Amino acid sequence: MRYFLELAYNGTRFFGWQRQPNAISVQQRIEETLSILLRNPTTIMGCGRTDTGVHAAQYFAHFDTEQVLTDQFVHQMNGILKRDIVIYRVIRVEDAAHTRFDARSRSYRYYVDLKRNPFRQETAYFYPYARHLNIDLMQEAAQLLLEFKEFDTFCKTNTDAKTRTCDLRRSEWVYDEQEQQLVYHVTADRFLRGMIRLIVGMCLNVARGKYALDDVRAALEQQLSLKHALSAPAEGLFLCDIKYDYIDG
Repeated sequence: MRYFLELAYNGTRFFGWQRQPNAISVQQRIEETLSILLRNPTTIMGCGRTDTGVHAAQYFAHFDTEQVLTDQFVHQMNGILKRDIVIYRVIRVEDAAHTRFDARSRSYRYYVDLKRNPFRQETAYFYPYARHLNIDLMQEAAQLLLEFKEFDTFCKTNTDAKTRTCDLRRSEWVYDEQEQQLVYHVTADRFLRGMIRLIVGMCLNVARGKYALDDVRAALEQQLSLKHALSAPAEGLFLCDIKYDYIDG
């Protein structure tokens, strides 16, 4: 029988989602926990990869077992896992269901603090040049991306992606004046390696006058990398809101 796990994790102390030969990953921790509880070596397939230090407010992984699992299994998993990973649900699905290939959309949020906050050091990027930001230009830069489908401009080198095509459905900044925080919201059918952090860096550079919007448009039209591209730090990035046709919530 196939099951989906719905979970969340703080990625600060992990070397990304995917198993690594010489470093601790989120995938490894969950597989170890499942193998203990199911008394059988168990592997999982995740809905996507996150890099070292990147978080997930919502994440899905699937695995197969002959055992019938109940909600009590969730409590048992959380009892073994450390507090950086939390399991929310275990969901029985069709045998062919796939967390990666069946997701119809994924979203990310990137948090930028405009004033230093000691309680968000692991979960937001403090930007020290906030007074130089033109937030209107930042928004225009984000909206510009919705005009394009190919994103080689915002893809790290040495990626195994066979195509750079992404269907972006949302790309906007939301400013929380009370919290003095900017949050980038982006939704698409898929994302490229390092894409969101490069987009955030581009928006910050546009907002500081380091790039003109025409420079960004020209790079996208020609599918060229931007000079002196900035990849925003990992700590501000959260994967969230993964949508499936057959899962509520």
